Amino acid sequence: MWKKSKISPCSSHHCVDEVPLYKTRFDFVLKFHEPGLAPVQDRTGYYHITIEGLPAYSSRFIKTFGFYCNRAAVEDQTGCYHITSWGAPVYGERYRWCGNFQSDACSVQSLDGNYFHIDLDGNRLYSQVYRYVGDYRDGYAVVHLEPKKCTHIDQKGTLLHSL
Repeated sequence: MWKKSKISPCSSHHCVDEVPLYKTRFDFVLKFHEPGLAPVQDRTGYYHITIEGLPAYSSRFIKTFGFYCNRAAVEDQTGCYHITSWGAPVYGERYRWCGNFQSDACSVQSLDGNYFHIDLDGNRLYSQVYRYVGDYRDGYAVVHLEPKKCTHIDQKGTLLHSL
């Protein structure tokens, strides 16, 4: 049912065929993602709900995003990281920013401003750091080495083009 849902015009709840899925109204909702959870905001903070409009876990965050590869990016007072569908951190590291998982890898920005990729368990894919890294697509990601110098890497961090 959640796969058919749409966000209401006022962005306060989800509907299927214009019929609300649940009675609760939120300040803001985003769409449902596998495993059937949606990010929402109310007076208590940001978190994920089930198709019934119930909290999936008790934690609250500064910001939440959708689930990708069964991981959702969140932000709290300690920084940015990923959680499981029951709200548990996937790993202990905290970042300045983290993206969504794509192809079982995710772009993150360390607290000192460098970018690199991590795997589903939060382990670095390679030792290099970059000014910026994009999402992996078809096994490759763009990386910025310095201003106006970009190239691509594979999932082991190997440069694919000489500069």
